[in-house]
Order: sequence, then structure tokens, then C-alpha cells
Amino acid sequence: MEVRQMATAYLFNEDKVLMLKRLGSRLPDDAFWTGLGGHLEPEELSHPKEACIREVYEESGIKSEDIIDLELKYILHRIKNSEIRLQYVYFGKTDMVDLAACDEGELIWVPKKELLNLTMSRINSFMLEHYLTSPSSQHIMVGTITLNKLGKPLMQWSELKDPLIF
Repeated sequence: MEVRQMATAYLFNEDKVLMLKRLGSRLPDDAFWTGLGGHLEPEELSHPKEACIREVYEESGIKSEDIIDLELKYILHRIKNSEIRLQYVYFGKTDMVDLAACDEGELIWVPKKELLNLTMSRINSFMLEHYLTSPSSQHIMVGTITLNKLGKPLMQWSELKDPLIF
């Protein structure tokens, strides 16, 4: 199987979150929403935060020095066809409201309370729901999407901890 690594940022400004409304969505009647991010380049495979910062700049014009408290909060795993997808998800803040034009879609500041009403991938919807119900968590959470006994999507969560054993 191939492995694809991605890095995504959700940047907050007061009670709003910067979201990307993607162009060319595979969903014909709905907009497809996501945080800012993309695929890691080969030289970034051991540095997903650098990839995240690069992607944020490429998509919004927001520079590293304009991002406050960018922290890894989630590592998401899923399989899509014959590809394992690994997504590093960062959360941070910015005071920047003037954004560059984005080639990949429209950048919109969405009120935090409206996030879960947006059409997005199920794994990111589960992750944002988890984040919004436990925003003060100091742990990195690992999430794997699977199916329950009825064939419905289910998210399994675990704290990423060093077991302190060899």
C-alpha cells in the first residue's frame, strides 16, 4: 500500500475559524470545506509542522510569524482505496484577516459554532467535533476511522503517550 502524509491547520481569530471552501469538489451540489493544508513534500516527511506552515502561506499568505501557538493536536489515520492516509492536524491563532487569493478555493472566516454544519470529510468532522468538546486537552489525540457493526462510520480515539518502556 502507498502512504500519503498530509498536514492541516485550523486557525482561529476570536470566535471564527479560517476555512477553505474548495473549488472542484467531487460533491456536485455541496461545497466541500477543509482547513488549510496539503501533502507533505519528500523533504518534509519528518517535519509535518514545516509542511503545515508552508501550506498555510501558499493558500492564504499568512506567514509563520503571524501564527500564534500552532500546536499538533491530532494525528488521523484512514484507508482510501489502496492508500493509507496519515494527517497531522494543527490548531493555532492569527490576527491576520487580510488574506491572499487562494487558487484552491475561497477562504472564509466561519463562526466556530457553525463548523459542524459544513460539508467536509467525515474524519475531519469527527475530529472537529472532538476538538470543540475538549479544546483544553493538552494531549495529542490519534484517531482512526472505521465502521461499526451496522456499517456506519465510527471514530476511535487514543491519547498519544510515551509508555516509558523500551
